[in-house]
Amino acid sequence: MPSAARACLLAARLWPNRPRPGCAQVAEALFTSPPAGYALLAWDGTQLAGLAAYSFLWPAVGLTRSLYLKELYVGGAYRRHGTGRLLMKAIFGTAAKHGCSRVEWTTGTGNTGAQNFYHSLGLPELPSKVFYRAEGADITRPALT
Repeated sequence: MPSAARACLLAARLWPNRPRPGCAQVAEALFTSPPAGYALLAWDGTQLAGLAAYSFLWPAVGLTRSLYLKELYVGGAYRRHGTGRLLMKAIFGTAAKHGCSRVEWTTGTGNTGAQNFYHSLGLPELPSKVFYRAEGADITRPALT
């Protein structure tokens, strides 16, 4: 199956009720060299159960690299059945395999389900960081002086 078709299938299965980027954009992010990101998929037979999308960042502590988990998504029917835990285990294994000094991610302040899940893994919140985002017109406007 061509990479664009795989990207469309992945997006449609994981986010059936959400607006999603064009198939070419997903294919470019995951299937070019070098890819902009990577995805670990959890399957139940032919049914896609979940996804962990991540990228590597540099520099991290001591000039090492880190793994940034951008999206952890588990389909509704697979939540609270170990799929998220398996994906997180795979994320940490991937980070270790690539010599990462840390794994980092964020979750929405109102996403208490995700926060409870991360707490159940014994992973603490990091209150010492503030998250910023520029998007849309903010990216293309001239820098403020």
